[in-house]
Amino acid sequence: MKSNLKTLIKTYPFPAYVLLGILVGIFVKIAFKQDMYAHYIWFATLILGGAPIVFKTIRGIFKGEFASDIVAMLAILTAAIMDQAFAGAVVVLMQSGGEALESFGLKRASSSLDALLARAPQFAFRKRDESIEKIPVENVEIDDILVVRPGDLIPVDGVVFKGTAEIDESAITGEPLATIKKEGAFILSGSVDVTGAFEMQAKKLSKDSQYAKIVTLVRKAQEEKAPIQRLADQYAIYFTPLTLLMALIGYLITRDAHTILSVLVVATPCPLILATPVAVLSGISRAAEVGIIVKGGAPIEQIGKAQIAVFDKTGTITYGIPRVKGITALNGTSEEDLLYKVAAVEQLSTHSVAESIKQKGLERFKTLPLPSNFKETPGRGVEADLNGEHIHIGSQAFLEESLGALAFSGFLKVIEEELTKENLLIFIAINNKFSGFISFTDEIRTGVPALIQYLHSLGVEQTMMLTGDSQRNAEFIAKKAGIHNVKASLLPEQKVEVIKKLKSLYKNVIMVGDGINDAPALATATVGIAMGAHGTAISAEAAEIVLLVDDVTKVGDAVAIGQRMLRIAKQSILIGMGLSFCLMVVAALGHIEPAIGALLQEIIDAAVILNALRAR
Repeated sequence: MKSNLKTLIKTYPFPAYVLLGILVGIFVKIAFKQDMYAHYIWFATLILGGAPIVFKTIRGIFKGEFASDIVAMLAILTAAIMDQAFAGAVVVLMQSGGEALESFGLKRASSSLDALLARAPQFAFRKRDESIEKIPVENVEIDDILVVRPGDLIPVDGVVFKGTAEIDESAITGEPLATIKKEGAFILSGSVDVTGAFEMQAKKLSKDSQYAKIVTLVRKAQEEKAPIQRLADQYAIYFTPLTLLMALIGYLITRDAHTILSVLVVATPCPLILATPVAVLSGISRAAEVGIIVKGGAPIEQIGKAQIAVFDKTGTITYGIPRVKGITALNGTSEEDLLYKVAAVEQLSTHSVAESIKQKGLERFKTLPLPSNFKETPGRGVEADLNGEHIHIGSQAFLEESLGALAFSGFLKVIEEELTKENLLIFIAINNKFSGFISFTDEIRTGVPALIQYLHSLGVEQTMMLTGDSQRNAEFIAKKAGIHNVKASLLPEQKVEVIKKLKSLYKNVIMVGDGINDAPALATATVGIAMGAHGTAISAEAAEIVLLVDDVTKVGDAVAIGQRMLRIAKQSILIGMGLSFCLMVVAALGHIEPAIGALLQEIIDAAVILNALRAR
C-alpha cells in the first residue's frame, strides 16, 4: 500500500504539491500566528496550481468540450480575483486530485499496434539458382520462390510450390485445426508452418498480404474510434448552467460579489470529479480479483452499458484446440485397444492433435508405454513399433502410400459419412491392416450456454457469433451455445465491417476474441475483450479488457461489475449534486463564507468517496 502511494505521488506530483502548500499555510497560520504569510502561501498555491487547470479548461471550451471542469475553473478565477486564497486552493486540490485519479484509472499499459507490428513476418528465405538467401520481407517480389522452414511464419500471401505443408491458420482465419496444403494451395501471411519445410511462390507483395491488411485495419480502427464522453460530463451539461444561475440569483439577492464565490465554491463539482474515478478504480480492482484486467475507466463504463455481445468462435466460444470426438474401431479391433496403441505412439509426435490423443489416453489408462522405432513424416503421419506390432497413424494418403490403395476398400462409406461432418480424421493401421480412425472437433466451452442466458438477464439485447470457420461448423456451435445470429467464413476486414454496422444500430458493442484475425474487430468495437490466457498477445493488446483466466464466462462477470460500478457512480454523483444544490441555496442567501463553503464541500466529498468505494 505504501509503495503504491509513493508510485501515485511520483506519477502525479501536482496534487501532492498543492496539498503540501495548503498544509504548510495551515501550519504557518496556527503555529506562528502569521495570517499574512499563510495567505501568501495559499495564494501562491492557488495561482501556480490553478493556472494549468484554467488554461486546460479554456482550451477544451474552444474545442467544443463542455465539461464538469468549467465550474471549478470559474471558482478558481473568482477566488483569485477576490483574494480568497484558501478557498481557491482547496478547489485546486480537489480538481487536480480528481484528474489524477481519473488519469490513473485510464492509463493504458501498452500499444496494440506496436505489438502487432512486432509479430509481423520480418524476413523471407528466397531461393535463387539452388541457393537460399535471407531477405527482408519487403524485398519479396511476386513469383519469387521462397523456402519456409518448420515453425516459420508465412512471409507473404502465396501458393505451395513444391512439397506438402501443414499450416496453422487459427490466428488468421479462426480455423481451429491445422490444414494440409498441397501444391497449388493458397496460404496466408502470418500463419505458421507446423511441421516440414516446403517451397512457396509469392503471389502478393508484403504490403498487400493478409497480415499487412490486419495491421492497417487495427491502425484505422484506433484512429477512427470516437472519444467517449465521461460520465461526469454528462451530468455537467445540466449542473453547470444551474450553478451559474444560482450564482446570479445569489448576487441579485445579496448584492455582494462574495456570494458568487461562495456559490461557486460549494458547487465546485467535486462529486462529479471524484465519484466516477473512485468508483472506476474500485470496479477495476474488483475485476482484477476475478482475473479480468481492465485497461482504463472508459471500458468499464461502456461494458456496463453493453447492448450487444459479439463472440469469435474458435478459442472463444470453443476451446480452440482439436479434441477427440469419436473413435471408430474396425477389422476386429476394439475401441479401447485402438486408443491405447494410438495414444502410446502419439506421445512422441509433434502433430497438433498428438497432445489431445495423449491426454485422452492418459485419462482412460493413467499410464502409457513408449513405442520403439518411431518415425514421423511431417504433415502426413507417424509409424512405430509397440509390443511387437507395427502401427501407422496419419492421413488417408499416408496410409494409402504405406498399405496400398485397397486398404480402405469396404470402409469408404463409413469414412465419407464422417467426412461430411467436417471433422478432422486420422487413420490407423495395425500390422498393415486398416484398423479404424479417430475424429477430432473443436468443442464448445463449458458454461457458454449459461453465459449467453446470463448476459440476456443483465440486459444485453443481442448476442452474435463472427468466425472465419465454415457456415456449417459455425451454425452447429452457435446452436449449442444458444446464439441465434451467426456470420461465418469472414476475413478480418469483413468482421470489422460487421462490427461497424452493429455500432450504427447499437450504441455499445462488445467484441470477444482471441486470434490475430480478431484484433481489428476488437479495436473497432466499443469495448474489445480478449482471451488472454491462451489467445494471441496481439489480440490482448488490441482489446480494452483482457481475461487472464481461460474462461469466457468471465465476460458476464465483467458486464455485471461494470453495471454495478455505473449504479454506484451515478448514486454518488446524484447524492453529491443534491447536497451541493442545498448548500448553493444557503450560499445564495448570503449565509456561507467562501472558506466555510470549501470545508463543507470537503464533507460532501468524503461522503461521495465512501459511497463510491462500495464498487470495490
